[in-house]
Amino acid sequence: KSEQELIYLDSIFDAVTRTTGESELLEIREELTEQGYLKNYRNKNKMLRPLPPLQYRSSDGFTILCGRNNRQNDKLTLKTAHNYDLWLHTQRIAGSHVIVVADGKEIPNRTIEEAAVIAACNSAAGTGAGGAAGAKVPVDYTYVKNVKKPAGARPGMVVYDPYQTAMVPVDHRRAEALRER
Repeated sequence: KSEQELIYLDSIFDAVTRTTGESELLEIREELTEQGYLKNYRNKNKMLRPLPPLQYRSSDGFTILCGRNNRQNDKLTLKTAHNYDLWLHTQRIAGSHVIVVADGKEIPNRTIEEAAVIAACNSAAGTGAGGAAGAKVPVDYTYVKNVKKPAGARPGMVVYDPYQTAMVPVDHRRAEALRER
C-alpha cells in the first residue's frame, strides 16, 4: 500500500513540474483535496477552467492527445478515447497518458514512435527528474480497450495487458514540432 502511495505522489510531483499555468495547478490542488491530502481547499477563482489535453498531429496526420495531470489522464483514457485508439505511457515512470486517435484506421509505426516520444517528453524522464534529454526511455503501448482502472485506484492509476514496449529518446524538439497551437 505504501508503495502505491509513493507511486501516486510521484505522479503528482511530475504533474506539478510540467504545469504551465495557474489553472493546471488549481486542478492538481482539487485532486489533492479529493484524495485527502489538503483540507478544505476551495477554488476561490471559479473562472479558471481546466485546460484541454495537449494536442499534437503526427507526420501521418493522426491526432495525438496528451493528459496534463492525473485527473485529465483518467478522463482522456477512460472517457474520451475509444477501444481501438492507441494508449501510451512511460514504463514505471510517472507521466502523461497519451492517446493516438485511430478514427478506424491502422496506425503506422512512425506515428506510434512519435506518440512514444511525446509520452517520454511528458514524463518524469522528460523533465529531468528521471532522466536527461536524449536518454532512451521505455514506453508501453496498447489499445485503449486493454487499459482498466482497478476499483479504488487513485486518479491516473491504471493497469494494462497485453502491451508492447518501444525504446525512444527524450526529444523535446521533435515533440514540439508536432504540437498544435
